[in-house]
Amino acid sequence: MIQKKICMLGSFAVGKTSLVRRFIESIFSDTYQTTVGVKVDKKVIQLDGKEITLVLWDLYGNDDFQKIHWSYFRGASGYLLVADGTRRATLEKAVALEERARQEIGSVPFLFVINKCDLVDDWDVDPELEARLVGKGWTILRSSAKTGEGVDEAFSQLARKIVG
Repeated sequence: MIQKKICMLGSFAVGKTSLVRRFIESIFSDTYQTTVGVKVDKKVIQLDGKEITLVLWDLYGNDDFQKIHWSYFRGASGYLLVADGTRRATLEKAVALEERARQEIGSVPFLFVINKCDLVDDWDVDPELEARLVGKGWTILRSSAKTGEGVDEAFSQLARKIVG
């Protein structure tokens, strides 16, 4: 069986834990719970006839008060870089986090997930930034942990990138 470590990377309160819970347990909760340290979950998926175990490392959010311990990324096969589509600053922070991740762990597959697309009225995504990132070769998906939109697709696409 193939086993791959995937890390969740992004600012505080962008929905990393909610995405993992939706993917693993098919549930969503409006109650916010801060991740302390790291929470590890597993899910077996079928991909092109192969069984793959995804080991998901849900890391606490990076912000001005706490910084990521990059040692958590050791052995990662890839990561989901998550931003909150209603908070433009989290998209800009994600760009900086991707640069730092590349420095720390090298060039591993990742997807950029702009979460909370169910909050259309509050959406605050800079189309120029999005176009620049796509131009740099980034794969960008929109998701909603609340509705489930794009969640399975994000994890499946990343797994596909990782296993080739």
